[in-house]
Amino acid sequence: MDMLNEGERLGRQWDELGNNVCGVLHGCRDTSVVAARFVGAGWSARSSSWYGYELETNWCRLEIDPADGPDVLLNGVVDPARLDDLGRLLDSFGLPYELELSDENDVPIREISG
Repeated sequence: MDMLNEGERLGRQWDELGNNVCGVLHGCRDTSVVAARFVGAGWSARSSSWYGYELETNWCRLEIDPADGPDVLLNGVVDPARLDDLGRLLDSFGLPYELELSDENDVPIREISG
């Protein structure tokens, strides 16, 4: 079920980059709750599977899916200069997280957590 279709689309320069961020959101297995928080922050969200969502704004697109246990997995593409913005957004949601940013060769170059 689409939650919001009015958010900004990912910029073409980031869409062509391919996936460069992955991580885990701890303690919130319900992906619909996570998606609703992103929508409240102005992102678009749409269902991508039975329990997964695609979340998007002009500088980031993420797929979220429930993991075994009480966590949510995420992966997607983010403007590398905005990784901290993503972290601050997750902090504002009260969601503990671990994120890993990779370069174009899938080599991890930075990790953040909160």
